[in-house]
Amino acid sequence: MERALSAPGKLFVSGEYAVLWGGLSRVAAVGPRTAALVRRRADSQVHICLDEGTLAGRTTPRGVKWEREVPPGFSFVARTLDEALRLHGRESVGFDLALAPSAVGPNGLKLGMGGSACATVLAADAVRFVLEERFDALKLALVTHAAAQGGKGSGGDVATSHAGGVVRYRRYEVSGLIEASSAGGYRAAVDASPPVDVWRLPTPRVSLGYAFTGESASTRVLISQVEAKWGEQGRRSFVERSDALGREIEAGLEGGDFRSFAEAVREQHALLQELGPLETEPMRRVLGLAASYGCAGKQSGAGGGDGCILFAPDAEQRAALLEGIRARGFHTLELTVEPGVRSEAVADSRLRAWLDACS
Repeated sequence: MERALSAPGKLFVSGEYAVLWGGLSRVAAVGPRTAALVRRRADSQVHICLDEGTLAGRTTPRGVKWEREVPPGFSFVARTLDEALRLHGRESVGFDLALAPSAVGPNGLKLGMGGSACATVLAADAVRFVLEERFDALKLALVTHAAAQGGKGSGGDVATSHAGGVVRYRRYEVSGLIEASSAGGYRAAVDASPPVDVWRLPTPRVSLGYAFTGESASTRVLISQVEAKWGEQGRRSFVERSDALGREIEAGLEGGDFRSFAEAVREQHALLQELGPLETEPMRRVLGLAASYGCAGKQSGAGGGDGCILFAPDAEQRAALLEGIRARGFHTLELTVEPGVRSEAVADSRLRAWLDACS
């Protein structure tokens, strides 16, 4: 019994940081997709197979008993399997899970498109399939991703990778579920918890692109630095302004006056810069180029590196913009909005070979 599946990455369209403090975010599910393959075993053994190697253990009602300390590269997937087995709450068969690596740029750096969230979503959906369970895989992924980051992060990347499309998302409170995972009553707590506040929006009528600036940033560190500087009143004011711009951006994604939409995008980017030095010099160059081509863009995510999401009124202007940015040495992607996590008819041959080696 096996299942091939895939999930998209994400880019924030609006609402970074505001979503941490009760505001709304708009997030797009985008390619490239990440593939996974899960296979049920006859025994209780568990193997996680990644590009960097294999981690082995065995199932228990309290999680996986790993044969060695979990390496950092395995942490999100391993934590997801532990949480899923706690939700299951009884002895179970084992399984092998292989995940393809996240997409990287020409320099080998991750593109900043939510690789850990995507892996968490894939692991949650895969293990639910193997265990033939009916728990909410999105709630499981949100709990796992937050717990693995010490409670940091909004979960917007997780919700988007799971749901697909462009979503409107409000942060889901998981602290009580994290506590229940350790203290007991976990399954009852998850089942009784409210639904996740995530809404799929219409497919954008503007054309989307991405420019990677060649730098990677630590989202966790940036969030901690910003939260240490801003008090409750400052955060409340920031959320109000961000939410107002988010409404304008959401309306603009559906078409209409591109100049007004572009101005809202620029204002959202400028608002983010009030939080601190989040914009890098490569970002400034990319966004200046976008304006010169009659397009718009902004940082996507926590800032301090990674890249910019770009918006063009049509595919022709997007192509011209991306060509101009590539000519300056940046890595670019032409984006389409992707469905969420899904089954695939054909498994990645490399992942199949990894699982065969564990048999």
